[in-house]
Amino acid sequence: MYTVVLLTSPQARTLEPALVENLRNAWGGGEAVWLAPDEAAEFGIAQQPDNFEAVWEECQKMGVDLVVVPTANRRKRMLLADMDSTMIQQECIDELADEAGVGARVKDITARAMNGELDFDGALRERVGLLKGLPESVIGKVLAERITLMPGGPVLLATMKAQGGHAALVSGGFTAFTARVADLLGFDEHRANTLLVDKGVLSGEVGMPILGKQAKVDALEQITARLGIAEADVIAVGDGANDLGMLKRAGLGVALHAKPAVAAQCNVRVNFGDLTALLYVQGYAQSDFAA
Repeated sequence: MYTVVLLTSPQARTLEPALVENLRNAWGGGEAVWLAPDEAAEFGIAQQPDNFEAVWEECQKMGVDLVVVPTANRRKRMLLADMDSTMIQQECIDELADEAGVGARVKDITARAMNGELDFDGALRERVGLLKGLPESVIGKVLAERITLMPGGPVLLATMKAQGGHAALVSGGFTAFTARVADLLGFDEHRANTLLVDKGVLSGEVGMPILGKQAKVDALEQITARLGIAEADVIAVGDGANDLGMLKRAGLGVALHAKPAVAAQCNVRVNFGDLTALLYVQGYAQSDFAA
């Protein structure tokens, strides 16, 4: 058995009952259940639909995300999340680069690396090198003035943790940022790269080993083993090429507002919803959300 979930932006709330009913009838689905008025609905089906991709593309034109997930074991026991452009709305290194006066150059490298066009480790070293000489105090300034949480993040964390879930933040970014974001959102642990500092300024180097694509898979393996849970019990979320390993290994991998090359390799894609979409795909109704 599978469950079909349709959802849209919480701001737009433009999910039409007619769309839900038409799709339910076309796919021979069970009774529709509304998870949130005008925003999210679901129904069960017996098998994966052959025309999913074509229907998904039509739904995208209407501003609707369409997801099909196995009904069994929908609610996960662990959240494994990327940080940049996932739990926060920015790329931290791009914001630091703006302060250093090399914003455009670094943003181009970041975009290409996240789309899988560049080797992640090499791209990170190159970008960090461009930050050499930037005062360490700028990190605090960027955190205070430039970093904003992705909508839905606090509700996602609060709801999963209220159900006994474990939350891990695993980023190709930097510990100076993951520590703050993890604390704000209530993550149980965080892993990231370290910006090296010499006499109060960034040295232009990153601590080794670099936490990249494989390190996120390693985190999935290590944390689930430590908790005594299966990888099938994990929901992972990310947007970049360095997230693909964990997105494919986790029981449920969600590409959130992902780069095109990344989204193309993922079965669960959320382009309009916010982080509360991760609750809807697990079968939580809005009435189940924790404050």
